Amino acid sequence: MTAPVTQAVRRRVTVRGTVQGVGFRPFVHRLATDLSLAGFVSNTASGVLIEVEGPPDRVAGFCDRLATQPPPLATVTGIGFEDLPVSGAGDTFTIRSTDRSPGRTLLPPDTATCADCLRELADPADRRHRHPFVTCTHCGPRFTIATGMPYDRAVTTMTGFPMCADCAREYGDPLDRRFHAQPVACPGCGPRLRLVPAAGSDVRPARDADALAAARALLAAGRIVAVKGLGGYHLACDATDARAVETLRTRKARGGKPFAVMCADLDAVRRVAVLSTPELAALTSPRRPIVLLRRRAGRAGLAPGVCPGSPHLGVMLPYTPVHTLLFGLPGDPPGPRVLVMTSGNRSGEPIVTDDDEALTRLAGLADAWLAHDRPISSPCDDSLLRVRPDGTEQVLRRSRGYVPRPLRLPLPVRPALAVGGDLKNALCLGEGDQAWFGPHIGDMGDLATLEAARRADAHMRCLTGVAPEVVAADRHPGYHSAKWAARQAGRAPVLVQHHHAHIASAMAEHGLDSTAPVIGVAFDGTGYGDDGTVWGGEILLADYNGFRRYAHLAPAPLPGGDAGVANPCRLALARLWAAGLPWDADLPSVTACTADELAVLRQQLARGVTCVATSSMGRLFDAVSSLASVCHRAGYEAQAALELEAAAAAAWDADASAYAFAGDLDPAPVLSALVADLRRGTPAAVLAARFHRAVARAVAEICRRARHDTGLAVVALSGGVFANALLEAECTRLLADDGFAVLRHGEVPPNDGGLALGQLVVAAHLRQEE
Repeated sequence: MTAPVTQAVRRRVTVRGTVQGVGFRPFVHRLATDLSLAGFVSNTASGVLIEVEGPPDRVAGFCDRLATQPPPLATVTGIGFEDLPVSGAGDTFTIRSTDRSPGRTLLPPDTATCADCLRELADPADRRHRHPFVTCTHCGPRFTIATGMPYDRAVTTMTGFPMCADCAREYGDPLDRRFHAQPVACPGCGPRLRLVPAAGSDVRPARDADALAAARALLAAGRIVAVKGLGGYHLACDATDARAVETLRTRKARGGKPFAVMCADLDAVRRVAVLSTPELAALTSPRRPIVLLRRRAGRAGLAPGVCPGSPHLGVMLPYTPVHTLLFGLPGDPPGPRVLVMTSGNRSGEPIVTDDDEALTRLAGLADAWLAHDRPISSPCDDSLLRVRPDGTEQVLRRSRGYVPRPLRLPLPVRPALAVGGDLKNALCLGEGDQAWFGPHIGDMGDLATLEAARRADAHMRCLTGVAPEVVAADRHPGYHSAKWAARQAGRAPVLVQHHHAHIASAMAEHGLDSTAPVIGVAFDGTGYGDDGTVWGGEILLADYNGFRRYAHLAPAPLPGGDAGVANPCRLALARLWAAGLPWDADLPSVTACTADELAVLRQQLARGVTCVATSSMGRLFDAVSSLASVCHRAGYEAQAALELEAAAAAAWDADASAYAFAGDLDPAPVLSALVADLRRGTPAAVLAARFHRAVARAVAEICRRARHDTGLAVVALSGGVFANALLEAECTRLLADDGFAVLRHGEVPPNDGGLALGQLVVAAHLRQEE
C-alpha cells in the first residue's frame, strides 16, 4: 500500500527586534536548508520577512526554532505568522535583496571582537592573520558604520571598500560565519592603518603592521598616541609611566579627574584592581564597557597621576582588533600592558571622529596618530558602569555597546524627541512603546557640542525612522539644550522640570504605567526649580502627569554660581552662614580661604549679591567635604563629593553612628555635630561616614512620613548624587527593610545622562492628555 503524501503548507513569518546586522538571515537560511524547506528570507525596514514552504511538521519546527534559538547578538521582540497558498515553485531557500520600503527595524550596538575572530587574528596560517579589521556576523561595528536603514553594506561606511573575490565568496556562502556580514573585509580589500607623526616630530610615518609596531614603540617610550577606535579617537599613553601620564594630563587640561585605562588582558586587570565575579562578567561582556573597579593598594605599578584621590579605577578590555594588536601578539616586541585610554578631545569638546579634524583638534595633545580610513558615521564614546554588591549593574554613561538598543516604554507615546540637559547630554527619541537613547554627547557649552547634538539627532532619526511631533527640553531658561531644541522644533518645546524628569526616568525604566504616583527622591547638583531657585535635594510625589514637592533640603546661598561650585570651601562657609554657625578660625574651610576671599564672601552673603538660593544635595556633599578637610578646591565635576564618598567607605564598617537632620531636611544639626566631632579630633573618614548615614536615615524617615500621609509605598531614587554607591546602598537597605519597593537605575544613568527619557515620557504623556 502506498504511503499518503504529506500536504505541504506555506507560511509568511515577520520577525521584529534586533534582527539585522546579527547574522539573522544566514541563520534563517541554514535552518530552512537543514529542514529541507523552500522559500526565501529578506530584510525589510520593519524587520525580517520570511516565506517558508514544506511539510507542516517541519514548518512548525522552523517557526519554533526561530524564537528559541536566534543568533547570539539577535533580540527577537515579536513574530507574526500568516498562512499563504502553497506556491509549489521551486525546492530551494534563498536570501533575497533588501526591501527598501518604509518602516522600522532595530540595529544592534557595536560589539567587541568575538573569540573566533581573535583566533584568526593570532593564527599565522589564517588569511586574516593580524588584520586590524577582522569581524564577522557575531561581532564588530554596527551603529558607528551605519548610515541608513535597512542595514546593508550599501548604507554603511564600508561601501567604499569593494569586496575581493575571497571575501565575496565568504559573504555569499550560507555555511560561512561571514555570510552577509556587512563589514566583512580582509588585508587585500579592507581599510588600512597608518601612523601619522605630529608636525616637527622625529617619528616616521608608517602603514599597516609597521604602523602598529611603531605606535607600540612610541607608547613604550612614554609618548602619547591618538588611536582611532570604533566611535572616535582615544588619547593613549603608558599608564605606568608617571611622566607620560602627567604630560597627557597637562596637555589635555584634565585637572585631577581620573583617567580610564585599557588592560591587555585579565591578568593585567588583576594586577591593578580587585575583580569580583559579576564585575568580570561586565568587563568581558560583548559591550566591553569601562567598569569601575576597586584599585589595588599601592596602585600596583600605576602612575600616581592615573586616578589621584580615588579608590576606584575605570578599567576596560580591548574591544577592537586594533586594540588587541596595539598590545601585541605573542612574539611581538613588548609594550605597555596597561594604557591610559581617554576620550580624544580637548576638555569640554565632543570626541573627535574625523581624521582631518583629529589632526587639527588633537594637535599639541598627541605625538602621533594611529588612524585608519574606515569612516565613523556617528561618534560613540565608551560606556561606563559600576557593579553593585548584589551583582546588579548601574550604568553611569550609556553609549558604545548600548546605543541604539531600544528601551521598552510602559505607555505608548507619540513620536517625540527629548534633548536632555546641558550636562552629560544624551538625546532620546521615542514612538509607540519604544525609546532610543543616542550616544553620550557631553556638556552642551560650545558650538562643537551643539553641532554634535545636531548630528546625533539626524543620525538617530535616520536609524529609527522617528519623525518627532513633540520636542521636550529642560525648564531652565538658560540651558543651551533647550534653546537648541526650540530651533530644531521650529516652535516652543514642551518644558519639563528637571527633577520631575529624573523621577519619570526611573519610573519608565522600571515599566511603571503611572496609575499611581511614587515617592521620588531626586538628589543632584543643580536643577531649575519652579520658584526660580536652584533645586537638587527634592522629595517629590510624582507621576507622568506632574509632581508635588513634598519635602526638600533647606536652602542655602550659592555664592558666585559656577565659581562657588569649584570652591567647596566657599560652599561650606555659605552652609555654616545659613545654619547660623560661626566661621571660627580653626575650621578647615576657613583656613582654606584667603583673607580676601573671606571678606568678599561675607559681603556677598550679607547683601545677597551674586547669590542664588539652592536646595542642592550635591552642593551639601561638596560643603561637607570641605568641612571634613577632604577637598577644598574641585578641579573637576563632583570631585569633592567623590572624595568624600571614598573617605566614608574607609570607615563604613568601623563606625555605624550617624548625624541627624532636623525637620524635613535641615542640615544645621548635622553641621553643628560635625564641627564638634572635628574639634574632638574625629578622623575625616568617620565624619564622612556619619554624614552619609545621616542623609540615608533622613530619606527613610521622610519616605515613611510620605507613606503615612499618602499610602504610597514605592520610592524612586534618581539624580547624580545616587551614583554614590554608599548612599544608594544605604538608602535602599533602610527603605527595603521598612517595606518600601525601591526603584534604582540600571541601564538608564541616574545622572543627567538619563534625563531625556523622563522628559520624553512626561512630554508625550502630557500632549496625549490634551
